[in-house]
Amino acid sequence: MSKKEEIRQNMPLLAEAEGVWEGWYRYYDATTGELTDQHRSRLICRLPDDGKPSDYHQTNHYFWEDGRIEVRDFPANYHDGRIWWDNDLIKGWAAAMQPDDNNLSTCLNWVRKGEAGMYLYEMIQVDEGHNFRSRVWQWFRDGKCFQRTLIDEIRVSNDWQTWTDNTAPNN
Repeated sequence: MSKKEEIRQNMPLLAEAEGVWEGWYRYYDATTGELTDQHRSRLICRLPDDGKPSDYHQTNHYFWEDGRIEVRDFPANYHDGRIWWDNDLIKGWAAAMQPDDNNLSTCLNWVRKGEAGMYLYEMIQVDEGHNFRSRVWQWFRDGKCFQRTLIDEIRVSNDWQTWTDNTAPNN
């Protein structure tokens, strides 16, 4: 069985997320609840056919109102029932949430490299049609939550291979 087939079998939510997603990232101070940052996003999620350079690859495009744009690549590999990241920014994993009677949730954990004592847990929740998703990041420093990120996204295309629009989303 190929890695792609193994991922489709063991992590169907991750495989189903292939495509292009657009939405908003909103960052909140955990103590005050104050909105500290927000930006639009476009994520391209894919399972490359040849497994190169990775078994799973996600490219995040961030767009701020002041015109700033940031692009981050997150190649990952699959083993032991999880997707694993290890790049210049993060090290961590994603796995199907267990138990999840509805099979609509994924959990992630990662650390930010170069930032001692900082780690993050993320929960991804999709709708039954797999076209809307909500994500929550809880950021911890030395065991204390200091920030939360709320992310709301809609799938704008199932076809990541022919996606060419690099302009900021209008949502």
